[in-house]
Amino acid sequence: MRHCIVFSGILAIFSGLGSAQTGAAFAPLQQWKAAVVRSDAGALKDLYSTQPAARISIVTKASSEISAESDAAFWAGLRATRVELKISQSADPQPGIHQVNFEATVHTAPPGRTLYVVLTQLWQLQGNSWKLLAAERTDECKLEQPLSVAEKLYPDGVNARQEVQAALTRAAKAHKHVLVVFGADWCYDCHVLERAFHRPDVAPVLNTNFEVVHVDIGDGNKNADLLNQYQVPMDRKVPAVAVLDSAGKLLYSQRNGEFKDARILGPEDLLAFLNKWKPNRGS
Repeated sequence: MRHCIVFSGILAIFSGLGSAQTGAAFAPLQQWKAAVVRSDAGALKDLYSTQPAARISIVTKASSEISAESDAAFWAGLRATRVELKISQSADPQPGIHQVNFEATVHTAPPGRTLYVVLTQLWQLQGNSWKLLAAERTDECKLEQPLSVAEKLYPDGVNARQEVQAALTRAAKAHKHVLVVFGADWCYDCHVLERAFHRPDVAPVLNTNFEVVHVDIGDGNKNADLLNQYQVPMDRKVPAVAVLDSAGKLLYSQRNGEFKDARILGPEDLLAFLNKWKPNRGS
C-alpha cells in the first residue's frame, strides 16, 4: 500500500527564498483546479514548465520523482467531480515566483470517494504565462491529512491515570467501552487519527460505544506505567490504542503498530475496528 506523509511545505531546492504572504487569489491555481475537475490531462500538462523541466516529487516513505506527464495523468485519473482547496500559504518568495501550500479534497465520480492530497506548488512567470516549476505532493489518502501539527491534542498537566478512571466511570453508566489512545502532539499520525474520529461516518459509532482517553507519551517515556499496564510496546510507535471494558479489563492492546501509520488507513478500517470492539448490548 502506498503511504501518505507530511512534508516541509517548502521545496528543498528553493528553501533559501524569502517569503512574502499575499492575500490575492492566484488565478493559475484556479486554472489548475478547473482542469483537475474536468479530468483534462492535456490541459494539466500544458501548465507545467518545459524549460526548465518541471520537478515533481512524490513524498512517501521513500521519496521519488515523476514526470510532468505522469503527474498530470495522476490528477486526471482521480476522475474528480469537485475539488476543494484548503490553502495554508500563498506567497511570492521573489518577483515572478509564487508558492502555494494546500490540501486538495477530491470528490470523485460515482460510485464516489473522497480523497485527500497535501501538496506544495511552485509557479514561475515565464513570459506572459505562469508555469508549474516544481511540485511536491503525497499520494491520494482516504483520511484527511493535517497541514500542520500545531493543534494541541495532549494538554499539559493532565493526570492520565485519573482520566482513564473517570472514563471508566462514565463508561459503566453508559454501557460503553473505553478507547485509550496513546500519542503525542509531535506525532503526525495522531492528528490524522483524531481528525478521523470526527468524521460524520465514524463519530456516531465511536461516541455511541466508547469513552475516549488521550494519553501523552511525551518524548517516548511519559506515562510508561500505563503503556506497560495495557501491554502497549514502548517504542514510540504511536498512535497506539487499547480497549478496556467498563470494569477496566483489557480487551485489546496494539502490539504491532496497527495504527501507527494512520495516514494510510481508510474510514472503513476504523469502522471495522470500532464495530469489532464495541460492547455487545444484546447479551
